Amino acid sequence: MKLRTQLLLLQLAIVLVAVLGTGFVAGWLQQQQLREAYRDRMIAVAQSVATLPAIIDALDDTQPSETVQPIAEVVREASDVTYIVVVDDDGIRLSHPNPERIGKQVSTDPSGVLAGEIYVGTQTGTLGESWRVKVPITDGNRIVGAVSVGILESDLRSDFLGSSALLFVTIGVAAAFGVVGAAWVTSVIRRRIYGLEPDEIVGLLEAREAMLHGMREGLVALDEHGRVALINDAGAHLLGLANQNSIVGQPASEVLSDELVHMLDDEESRQRLVLAGERVLLVQCDSARIGDRLLGSVFILRDNTKLHALMRDLDGAHDLADGLRVQAHGFANKLHVISGLLELGHVSEAVSFIERVGEGGTLSSVTSESGIRDLEIAALLLVKQMRAHERGINLELDPASTLAPLKAHVSAEALRDDMLTVLGNLVDNATEACASGSTVSVLVAENSGCIKIEVSDDGPGIPKKLRTKVFAPGFSTKSPTPGLVASTRGIGLTLVERIAHRHGGEAKVKESTIGGTTISVRLPFNADTTPRSAPNVVGVL
Repeated sequence: MKLRTQLLLLQLAIVLVAVLGTGFVAGWLQQQQLREAYRDRMIAVAQSVATLPAIIDALDDTQPSETVQPIAEVVREASDVTYIVVVDDDGIRLSHPNPERIGKQVSTDPSGVLAGEIYVGTQTGTLGESWRVKVPITDGNRIVGAVSVGILESDLRSDFLGSSALLFVTIGVAAAFGVVGAAWVTSVIRRRIYGLEPDEIVGLLEAREAMLHGMREGLVALDEHGRVALINDAGAHLLGLANQNSIVGQPASEVLSDELVHMLDDEESRQRLVLAGERVLLVQCDSARIGDRLLGSVFILRDNTKLHALMRDLDGAHDLADGLRVQAHGFANKLHVISGLLELGHVSEAVSFIERVGEGGTLSSVTSESGIRDLEIAALLLVKQMRAHERGINLELDPASTLAPLKAHVSAEALRDDMLTVLGNLVDNATEACASGSTVSVLVAENSGCIKIEVSDDGPGIPKKLRTKVFAPGFSTKSPTPGLVASTRGIGLTLVERIAHRHGGEAKVKESTIGGTTISVRLPFNADTTPRSAPNVVGVL
């Protein structure tokens, strides 16, 4: 059965049951009111006849019916009842609408009323089934007869039908309007759901849920009032929101970061990198419209954390390759000088040249006496040093630096990854802020269950009024990188601060002792992850 037919039948059933049920109750109440009205009239007529002195006195006459019959008929006609029957104490009729019945025994048992009871009910007599009232006639303390006043049930039904004609018409009109209204509502609902059947709606809903929650990209939809209308599993995960069901219906300003909320108002920045927690997200914001009507906005979130890390590693590999290429070129030139001196026979000059330049090159600038003994941290510093050297910047490792190798388990690996991120971002920021000929100093010190990373430079420095803003998402004093879809500026220091807070540490900005800026990061950790007895596995630093 089609949805249209189901809706129509259900609404018809509801309308008809409601209308007919109301009509039945109204008819029943009207019938009861009619019966009560007739009962009150019959009781009043019966009691008035039973108390007439002429009726009471006539019961002692030898021919009582000659007095009683005319009086009963006058009262019957005046009160609009079917009959008034007066009987003596033996149950013999003294009046009746049919005079032939006078002087005969009544057809129903009169013992109850002759015993002093008042009877109200339906009985079948000589005139048919009637609604009647019987009251006793008393002379002092003696019951001398009874009066029965009744109306035929057929007359009651005729009166009821006559008075209920308007009610029946009203019920019929209401039922007709209900049928027409049900058909109209069915048509409206069908148009609202685009003529779809229930199984089609279920299929669309299941497909929608499967697509939304099966997407790797996060999706957050806002309605025209700025409230969250929809968020899928990936969106809640990427944004670090625990209970996505409780988010729906909440204002975006209360559940989303300020960066995402600002994208709603910034027409020129509809795609950018956003830092959510420690995740780097590529966020695209679009308006949702149907025709010319604005429905709201949609955020599409892509996790660029791994891509960001791979690009950083690739940059490091390129820097290392460039450094080695420069070293190879430099060593080739030196070999040519040595070869020429030997061919010219100047052996002593060749030996002197070898002794003078034997310690040259980028790798020799960091000695094996360094306290950095973790392989990955040392490798990162070496690459950063080579890159700085190519830019004409002197990257120095503070002699007070000390770091034992980290154990190869989950907590140590996580700590090492965080240290690589913090150290790489701080050194990159410092070298980018400095010009050729500048100096950058790096301190990595481990002490009492805490790792301190401090990077200082002699560059232009950061004004005091901006030192509280450098960790804000998106804040940067550098120009955006040209050619990128979304600028990566303003992410590094924010990520550094969030990593420090996750470890229970802190990140601070202060003036450097060598003239520029010092950024200091403290990372508390479990001392068991860095044993003091570990061997020195790296000697290049």
